[in-house]
Amino acid sequence: MPVSAAKKRLLLYGANGYTGRLILDAALARGLPVTIAGRRPEAIEPVATERGVPFEAFALDEAPRRLSERFSRFGAVLLAAGPFSRTSAPVLAACLRARVPYLDVTGEIGVFEAVFARHAEAVKAGVVLLPGVGFDVVPSDCLAASLALALPGAVRLQLAFRGFGISAGTARTMLEGLPKGGAARLDGKLVSVPVAWKTRTIPFSDRPRYAVTIPWGDLSTAYRSTGIPNIETYMAMAPSHVSALRWVRSFLPMAGFGPFQALLSAWAKKGIAGPTAEERARERSLLWGRVEDGEGRAVEGTVDTLEGYTLTAETAVLAAERVLRGVVKPGAWTPSKAFGPGFIEDVHDTKLTVPTRADGGPPEKRGSSRKG
Repeated sequence: MPVSAAKKRLLLYGANGYTGRLILDAALARGLPVTIAGRRPEAIEPVATERGVPFEAFALDEAPRRLSERFSRFGAVLLAAGPFSRTSAPVLAACLRARVPYLDVTGEIGVFEAVFARHAEAVKAGVVLLPGVGFDVVPSDCLAASLALALPGAVRLQLAFRGFGISAGTARTMLEGLPKGGAARLDGKLVSVPVAWKTRTIPFSDRPRYAVTIPWGDLSTAYRSTGIPNIETYMAMAPSHVSALRWVRSFLPMAGFGPFQALLSAWAKKGIAGPTAEERARERSLLWGRVEDGEGRAVEGTVDTLEGYTLTAETAVLAAERVLRGVVKPGAWTPSKAFGPGFIEDVHDTKLTVPTRADGGPPEKRGSSRKG
C-alpha cells in the first residue's frame, strides 16, 4: 500500500477484543479506512478475514524504533487494548516519535495524567494526543464542560453515571485498580480516599438512584476541561453492594499480589462476556452532574445516551475521523477541549440537558481546540 494512502488510514490496535470489535464495526459502517492490529496473529487474523480489512500482528514490547516505524505509516493510532496502564505508555511514546496522532478509550486516571503530562512535548512535535474517546469519558466530560459554562466560577463538581454490564477487559482493569482504593480531587490535587468513600442519592433523568464514589477518569479530565478544583465521581450501585465494598476495604491490598491478580484476571476472561447486542440496543447510559460556586449557587444537568459500549464505538470513530481530517491542534486534549462541550450531541439518540447560564447572562461560545 502506498504511504500516502496509508497515512489516511486509522490503525486500530486491539480490534480482537470486545470493545475493539465494536469500534471496528462502527468504523466500517462509516466508511473509515482502517487497518487492525493485535498482539497474537491467531486472534487478529480471523477478525480481519471476517471483516475484510488488512491486519498486522505485533506486540507492544517491540523496540521503540520498530514500533514507531510501524505507526509512522498511518494517519492515527487508536488504542483499544487494555489494561491501558500497561499498553498506553509504549504506544504513546511511539506515536510521539513517529509524529502520529494518539487516541485511546481508557478510563484510567493514571493514564490520563501520563498523557496530559506530555502536552508540551506533543505541541512541539505537532502531534494530537486524545485519550478517553469512549464512554470513559466523552459524555461526562462534555457534561462537566457544559455545566462549567453554565456557572462561571464554580468550585465544586459532582458527576455520576448509571451504566450497564461490563466486558472481560473492563473487569480486568477494574480488578487491577482495586488495591489503589478510591480517589477524589480536592483543592486541585488528586488525593486517595477510602473505597466507597461517600454515597448519595442521584436524581437521574429516569428516577433517583443510590450511588457511591469511584475513581473515575473525570477526576483527571474534568479538572483540565473546567478548572474546577473539587471533583467527586459517582456510580449508581445498590446499597447492599456498597455495604459489601465497605466490608472488604481492609482486604483490598491483598488484591494487588501477583498470584491473586492472575486468578482474578483469568476468572474475568472466562466468566465475563460483556453485554449482548440485544442488551446494548435495549439499555441506556444515564449521567448527571452538578456544579456549585462559592456563593451557594448551583446548576445541575444530565445526559441520556446510548449504552456504554455502543457509545464508545460511536464516539471513538467520530473522534478518529476528525483527527484524521486534521481539525484538532497539536497537544494533549480532553474530548470537550478537542471538539467542544457539545461533542456528545453529535451522537444519535443523545440528549444533553444543561441550563444556558445560571446568572442569566448570554450563552457563552462552546470552544474547542480545533484549528482555525
